[in-house]
Amino acid sequence: MHIWVDADACPSVIKDILFKAARRTGLPLSLVANHSMSVPPDKHITLTLVPAGFDAADDYIVENVQPGDLVVTNDIPLAADLLAKNASAINTRGDEYDKSSIRAALTMRDFMDTLRSSGEHTGGPKAFSQRDKQNFANSLDRLLTQGMRAK
Repeated sequence: MHIWVDADACPSVIKDILFKAARRTGLPLSLVANHSMSVPPDKHITLTLVPAGFDAADDYIVENVQPGDLVVTNDIPLAADLLAKNASAINTRGDEYDKSSIRAALTMRDFMDTLRSSGEHTGGPKAFSQRDKQNFANSLDRLLTQGMRAK
């Protein structure tokens, strides 16, 4: 099992949880980003820099992910590609993606895009809370435990 992170869209508090999980479990953790960032020195944690550009990190992850890997991303189309490759995906709030949640999210995204294009104000992103952080940590632990049992 390998943990991949779409690091450009991942809050630092989630990265900290992932760093601790990699050290605790010994699983490899790869952050994929288009800019340099601080990564703690650890043999299990790597940063891969990809060229800046639309979906460069996503493309890199899809090309390298293996069945059974876990990817942290908020990108719904990326999550759909990962499920097709038999990898798992969770968002930074700890929600695990499956076919029905991806279908519902894409439907909602299309609806919100239509609303915005009509001039409606739809509000900004929801604030990241302590509860979101805890939900992510709990989901990550559950998925890592399941993955390690499967090996």
